[in-house]
Amino acid sequence: MLDPRLLRAFTAIVDTGSFTLAAERLHMTQSTISQQLGRLEDAVGSVLIERALRPVEPTTAGERLLGYARRLLALQQEAEAALGDPVGTASIRIGVPEDIIDAAMARTFNDFARQHREIRLDVTAGLSRDLTRRYRSGEFDIVVVKESEPTPDCRVAFAEPVAWFESVDAPMGLPVPENQTAPIPLVAFPPGGLYRETMFERIEREDRRWYVAFAAGSLHSVLVAVEAGLGLSLLPVHAAQSYGVRRYAPFGMETAMVVALYAWESAGAVSELVGAIQAVLATRTAPYPSRTEMANMQP
Repeated sequence: MLDPRLLRAFTAIVDTGSFTLAAERLHMTQSTISQQLGRLEDAVGSVLIERALRPVEPTTAGERLLGYARRLLALQQEAEAALGDPVGTASIRIGVPEDIIDAAMARTFNDFARQHREIRLDVTAGLSRDLTRRYRSGEFDIVVVKESEPTPDCRVAFAEPVAWFESVDAPMGLPVPENQTAPIPLVAFPPGGLYRETMFERIEREDRRWYVAFAAGSLHSVLVAVEAGLGLSLLPVHAAQSYGVRRYAPFGMETAMVVALYAWESAGAVSELVGAIQAVLATRTAPYPSRTEMANMQP
């Protein structure tokens, strides 16, 4: 393996055209520069510099080596910079439902990353049940999920208002309340989603016929479909605010969903990030009552 110090001496001689100037550039004596060039020539088995010329020039062998020498030195400098910079050397893995990643949450992640350059945030959006499964299997350090009731190990839980929505361009009440036999078109998430199951349960309680007119895996696609008038859907109130939809009066609100925050660690950077996420969630949801509070509310 070629010694980078010898390659640096060689390139300095070629760049300056002088042993004296090369020594000054590298802050060493001329004799040391000459010795290092000699050692490099011994290592490669070729004369690399035409010493009799003024300014000195590389030989044919020196010209062939020069490009490799520059690339090797550049790679060495790049490696030293990478090892000396702690950016992204640790990671925090986060799982969240798609609608949780709004502008405020994205800014929170960005602010945290800027303050902790050594940490890389790996954020995955998905369906809550899949996120929960992956968190329990150790794939995430922090997870925010929606569920019917939080488990005892959650850090904090919030109640998220949900309601039925229709397009603002639809006739009031789709279909009209007088026509109770008409099937209700629904815009739904894929099977396994909490909203989808809650929708079907409510329609069946109303003893109404229904069909899935549109199904999509993303919240944006569902909202766009409702906005276009393809059908009704049960959605988080916060997420629907910026779309052309309105509450579907015949059904109104449903029981709030639980937004629960979980994390394996309770100290350090993870705990700090959990606090920041909690602060954002508190601005868009209401505190979920504890088991003690719920017991006290019982008649």
